[in-house]
Amino acid sequence: MRMENQSSVPEFLLLGLPIRPEQQGGFFCLFLGMYLTTVLGNLLIILLIRLDSRLHTPMYFFLSHLAFTDVSFSSVTTPRMLLDMLSNHKTIPFGGCIAQMYFYMLFASVDSILLAVMAYDRYVAICRPLHYSTIMREELCVLLVSGTWLCSCARALVHTLLLVDLSFCADNTIPHYFCALSALLKLSCSDTSLNELVIFAEAGVTFLLAVGTILGSYIFIGATIFRVPSIKRICKALSTCGSHLSVVFLYYGTIAIVYFFPSSNNSKIKDIIASIMYTVVTPLLNPFIYSLRNRDMKSALGTLRRRMTIVKRQLATQFFS
Repeated sequence: MRMENQSSVPEFLLLGLPIRPEQQGGFFCLFLGMYLTTVLGNLLIILLIRLDSRLHTPMYFFLSHLAFTDVSFSSVTTPRMLLDMLSNHKTIPFGGCIAQMYFYMLFASVDSILLAVMAYDRYVAICRPLHYSTIMREELCVLLVSGTWLCSCARALVHTLLLVDLSFCADNTIPHYFCALSALLKLSCSDTSLNELVIFAEAGVTFLLAVGTILGSYIFIGATIFRVPSIKRICKALSTCGSHLSVVFLYYGTIAIVYFFPSSNNSKIKDIIASIMYTVVTPLLNPFIYSLRNRDMKSALGTLRRRMTIVKRQLATQFFS
């Protein structure tokens, strides 16, 4: 019976964004521009970190992985959303839907854990500056990033395996623009109590550990700064932590909108808007936050521009000579 129910739903129908047909062209151009900016901006961050030896530090090592995750995270949902805007055929195969859900959960988890790892890095840099190079050595950085990816893969895999074991009946309509786990559970005609229990326990533990690490790190940072307060120390701490704090507020502020604000009659629309903020806007703004507020990134970008100018002049000279 289980296999029969699963085979009776070979595909799902994504309703997409609740916009009028005459508005789809404008929204398509808007989201396409945002997606291309997200990809180019985050890839530029990765390129700068790879090329500039001054950025070969633990903080920028973690930032390069965050930029890669943002590109991947946005690419899981945005291209499909753009395709659905241009097509009347908005169905997605069962396997494709499960794969999209898996990678969505994977990159969302990596984002969350990486922000906690970066907060710990800032704690060591400010609270234990004399031991920073000893504590945040290359082996530990690689171990932290590897552990982040392994834990995230395990989290996503557990939810995926539990989901594919469920039965799906006649209703295959997902009122969203991507295959969200919560939407798929609502479509199942099986008992989903185990899935919901695992989501509550696992997500709760991960959320508390990540938020606890971030809060704990910044509590110690604040205590260290105000132990001997001075304008110079406060400004230095803000320049060091300002970009990370901005990304943390943006990331967890969106989560708060989705999960902690009371629902209304338009809760589905609210969830879709919040998801767009989470999967489109946040990855878009991260490169601007780190490039506009960070002196090292600005300097690396200036160096890259000068290199490109020199290369252009050399090519022009060879071409006309």
